[in-house]
Amino acid sequence: MAKKFTAGFITGTLITVATIASGLFAFKKTVIDPEDEELERIEDNRRRANRKSFSAHQG
Repeated sequence: MAKKFTAGFITGTLITVATIASGLFAFKKTVIDPEDEELERIEDNRRRANRKSFSAHQG
């Protein structure tokens, strides 16, 4: 009886941990990564605009 309980407890714990991990991974892919990409795009545009502005005022 104790062996079945232990096996069930360990299985349940592993499934719970896997579910939490997959939820965190999905959250990162749908929320965190798009924000980072947008911030990177904005930063690239800012750098490009600064270079363009600097070049326009050189001559």
